[in-house]
Amino acid sequence: MGNIYSNENFSANIEKEKFRQYLKLAEGGDSDVQYNIGVCYSNGIGTTKDEEKAFQWYLKSAEGGNYMGQNNLGNCYRNGIGTIKDEGKAFQWFLKSAEGGSNEGQLNLGNCYDEGIAFRWYLNHENCNGNVIGTIKDDGKTFQLYLKFAEGGNLLGQYNLGYCYEKGIGTIKNEEKAFQWYLKSAKGGSSEGQLNLGNCYRYGIGISKDEGKAFQCT
Repeated sequence: MGNIYSNENFSANIEKEKFRQYLKLAEGGDSDVQYNIGVCYSNGIGTTKDEEKAFQWYLKSAEGGNYMGQNNLGNCYRNGIGTIKDEGKAFQWFLKSAEGGSNEGQLNLGNCYDEGIAFRWYLNHENCNGNVIGTIKDDGKTFQLYLKFAEGGNLLGQYNLGYCYEKGIGTIKNEEKAFQWYLKSAKGGSSEGQLNLGNCYRYGIGISKDEGKAFQCT
């Protein structure tokens, strides 16, 4: 039992020393280390857990261009962790993170689209003079948002763009284009894209019926 406690204390001391070393580098402006300091404060690794300090270090890291820091900063704004909740700022930082190549950032950006956060932000950003109006549904603008991110390689954007073309949401119905975007999404690994691609083959949506290929997609 004594050895267990001894090992725990040894590990804790190592974590504290690593934290002190990280902190010196972070204060010198290293955005990667600033992200690590944020993680330490978020989880109480080598220091006392402090969500407000975690937020501040994620902010420094994000402003320095670290896409993981940008993603975690987005999470802070989205959930009100260490700062006031702000969906608009959350979306902006998820967008930066996603554009930087972060898989987590892309996932969170996709969730913003699913939950309407991105849509509300664009409405407020482009159409408002300080007034929050992001509650009005606009299929045409939603379509343009999906188009932008689909062309940028976002898998969920590609899937949703395919759905817009299939159903004629915000654009003229075009089953051939729907099929092509489902195909891109599926090839990228989207399970939703694969499912709808299978339905295209099964029911002849934008492509000739092919039960064999439909089966492969399921």
